[in-house]
This record gives sequence, structure tokens and C-alpha cells, in this order.
Amino acid sequence: MRPTVVLLGTLDTKGTEYDYFRRCLVEAEVDVILVDTGIREPQGPKPDVDRNEVSQLGGSSIPELIEANDRAHALDVMSLGASAILRRLRDDGKLDAVAGLGGTGGSTLISRAMQTLPLGVPKLLVSTVASGDTRPYVGDTDITMMNSIVDIAGINRISSSIIANAAGAVAGMAKVVPPENPGQRPVVGATMFGLTTPCVTTAREYLEERGYEVIVFHATGSGGRALENLVDAGMVDAMLDITTTELADNLVGGVFSAGPERLTAAGRAGIPQVVSVGAIDMVNFGAASTVPQKFENRTFHRHNDTVTLMRTSGEECDQLGREIAVKLNAAKGPVAVYLPLKGTSGIATEGNSFHDPAADTRLWTAIQKHSEDGIEIHTHDCDINHPDFGLAMAARLHDMYTDTHTKADHDRTITP
Repeated sequence: MRPTVVLLGTLDTKGTEYDYFRRCLVEAEVDVILVDTGIREPQGPKPDVDRNEVSQLGGSSIPELIEANDRAHALDVMSLGASAILRRLRDDGKLDAVAGLGGTGGSTLISRAMQTLPLGVPKLLVSTVASGDTRPYVGDTDITMMNSIVDIAGINRISSSIIANAAGAVAGMAKVVPPENPGQRPVVGATMFGLTTPCVTTAREYLEERGYEVIVFHATGSGGRALENLVDAGMVDAMLDITTTELADNLVGGVFSAGPERLTAAGRAGIPQVVSVGAIDMVNFGAASTVPQKFENRTFHRHNDTVTLMRTSGEECDQLGREIAVKLNAAKGPVAVYLPLKGTSGIATEGNSFHDPAADTRLWTAIQKHSEDGIEIHTHDCDINHPDFGLAMAARLHDMYTDTHTKADHDRTITP
């Protein structure tokens, strides 16, 4: 059976381009379902799912949208309808990949719909904005964007090559046989930074030896958001949140903020979580020239040409400690906090640039002061990357998981 690629697009303005895209996909030996997300009469190919059905699923009708003459509202309606179409086709086994072409408006509509599909479903968007800031379109999903180079306005020697390449790419993705499910191993979400890598590696290896699948996220803002989203989606069974540095960026204004919801999903889900303060001694900026002038008297560490680190102050550590405690107090499941008293990152230890015992003490004090009785607090007289610290966190998470899950609850095998 041939795989199916779903094409989303506004056929009232880009019918010619979608006709060419569909023909390229057919030549690549995949079936195509063409969904019209335009408002006005389509030009060119006849869609398999017409605009009326899309608008109805989005909560309106084509005549109403035309009469309103509100492009932003029409985009909202049609993206909702397109999302419903994609989910229905996926549930019916008629979607192996999804693709589209667009400028700013089309890219917004198509990407919103793509974002509602599960992780791992191939998603390819050819866009005029793919060489700029793609976060508004990709978000925290696995959408692949391809730069259209030229505007999507007709078929010419450049656009034909780009679209043909896109068709080959998405057809290839649609044909890929998904990897075998690794089994019913419990999934642990973990957070890591370069400066906490030894700790996370030690903990990961301990848990993997006992039958867990440990998925590590780079704590660069997008990594933290992705992890929180997966927890909310029910895809994570336990949290090993060693590296909470994104909280510092969110508080101070660094470039790796994961937003105010960081460190909340596991608590909402009620899953076991073991938390530490990895790399919370730093706020991340780009090249040194990009650091805001108001921070000129702070302590900095040049990580490389494109990353400049700033030491968190005592006052900021006090605020971060309070934030961590308040968020963890709201958790529905078991929580343990581990504090490495001799350094929270590879450069916060004695003799290194971010060693600041006074600031660290304010962090420890705030966490302990504001944590409620149900929160376990473990202090260790070592730095975060000492092997004993990572082993202690992993062992506690293993115990918490086994205490809350019996074999009757989960057909999952873990080693004592």
C-alpha cells in the first residue's frame, strides 16, 4: 500500500504551485490528498477536501468569512478546520506525512495545523520565511521548514527545483517505516547542559541499567518547553530535572528562557520528580556584544564566541529558590530536591569563575525556607558533577517510581 501525503494550501492564490507539487509527489510514488484552506474560489487543481468543509470544521462558513473580510479571523478559522482534517485523516490511517507551501500568512495557517499532529509524523513546510526566525512556525514541534528562496508565485527554474526537492523529501519521509517500539520501558525525562553533562550521564546510565528509557533534553529554552509539552501529553513517566537553568534566563532575561510554565508539568501530571539546580548559577546571552548594558558590572564567563554566561546574583538566587519551592509545592506527586553544596555547574566550583558561596547559600536557604513539609530536601557536600550526586538522584527517582507503580499497574520491567 502506497503512503499518503496530505497537502495543505490556499488554492485561491497558489493553485498552480500546488498542482505542480502534487504532480511531483505522484511521480515520487505516493498518494496525495489535497486540502483547500483558501477562502475564495480555487484556481487550478480540484481539492480532495474543499474549503467549505474546512471552514465548517473551523466554526464558520465561507460566505461568512468573505463577508467579514477579516484576514486574521479567516486564518484562525481555516487553521482550526485544517487541524481537524489532519487529525481525522491521521486517525483513519490516511496520513503518513503532511506538507505545504506558504508566505507569512500561509505558513502561519499551515504550521498551526501541523503542530496538532503527534511527534514523529513527518511535517514539511516550504516557506518564504524559513531563513529567518522560525520559532513562530515551528514552535516546540518537529516541523521541518525549507527555504523557498523566491516568492511562491508561479513555477520557474528556481521554484520548480525547490518544490521538486520538497516533494522528494516529504515522499521519502512518508515511506520511512517507523522504528520499532522499544517496548514498555518507563520513560524518564531528563535535562542537561554542557556544564552538567557528567551528572546527567551518570544518572542516565544508572537508570538505563535498570530498564528505563531516559530521554535527555538540552536546557536551551526550546528543550525545556518540549519536555514540559511531552509531560503534559502523557509521554513521560518520571522526571529527572537536574538542569533548571532555564528558570534563571526567564527571571533575568537571558536567551534560553523556557517560559513561566517551566517546572510545572510534572507536578500537574503527578509523576515522580527529582529536581536539582543545575547551571542555575548562570544566565545565557549571545556574543559578548549582545549583553544588555545594564549588566556591565556583573561577572561573566565566555563560553565560546556565540555564548556569554553571566553569574546569577545573590538576590536572583533568592528569587529562584523561592520560585522552585513554590512550583514544587503545587505538585500532585512525590518530589525530591537535591542541592549540591559545592557548586551547581562545572564553573561554579571552588577556583572557577562562577564560584560564589554567598549566592549559593541564598539559593539553598530560599528553597528550604519556602518548601512545604511534603517536599524532600537532600543536601550533598559535593558539586553537581561528582559521581555520587548523580547516582543519588537516580537512585531516589528509581525508588520513587517503584513505590508508586506496581506490576499490576504497568506491564513494565525494571530491575531492583
